[in-house]
Amino acid sequence: MSAPAAGPLVLLECLVAGTTHREGLRAFEPQLQPNQPLALQREPDSSYDDWAVRVYTTGPDAFWLGYLPEGHNETVARMLDAGFPITARLTHKAWEEEWLHLEIEVLLAR
Repeated sequence: MSAPAAGPLVLLECLVAGTTHREGLRAFEPQLQPNQPLALQREPDSSYDDWAVRVYTTGPDAFWLGYLPEGHNETVARMLDAGFPITARLTHKAWEEEWLHLEIEVLLAR
């Protein structure tokens, strides 16, 4: 039996929801690069989704990109609430008319 693979465990592959509502994203988009690390933050007081999880860039000038999609976010939200070290990374980006299509992987550190 082989040893488990090193690196983080991919928990979820998904699109970032709500990018059309993020002011300034069109101007910020050139700074986004594949494999870029991203941060996740719970929004427990959201009036729209009990399991809301925001997706941000990392660093001192973190930019709010959008949300994990509703219906795919409960497990990640529960794990964040429990203190698990969960992050994300950008895997693909593309404009589709006025919508910035951001694909990410949600990661659990091993």
